[in-house]
Amino acid sequence: MSTPSIVTASGSPSATLVNLTPEAQAAVRRLASRDENEGKGLRLGIKGGGCSGLSYLKEFDTSKEGDTVLSFEGFEVYLDRKSTIYLSGITLHYEDGVDGRGFVFDNPHASNTCGCGESFSM
Repeated sequence: MSTPSIVTASGSPSATLVNLTPEAQAAVRRLASRDENEGKGLRLGIKGGGCSGLSYLKEFDTSKEGDTVLSFEGFEVYLDRKSTIYLSGITLHYEDGVDGRGFVFDNPHASNTCGCGESFSM
């Protein structure tokens, strides 16, 4: 039985696997503090669908066998093996304000992104 691979997001070579801006980290900590998210981390992933072929997944979940686990201050981020390939090098932003959309993915590998920013292709 395989266990999650744990890496630290700050100060390690794997820090570039997934980056979260300070605003995104603050938003994740705020959401993680809700009772329904107690003991869970942020799962980032991809799934088929959306305007451009692949859609981003973000939800609070527990770690699963085979996950890559990234440790941030006050929370963890989980990526399954398949999603790690597609999300390597992304930056997750959090935009708040009149034009803000919440969490926004900046994926340097995406060749096409839909207008809403929720789907992409490579």
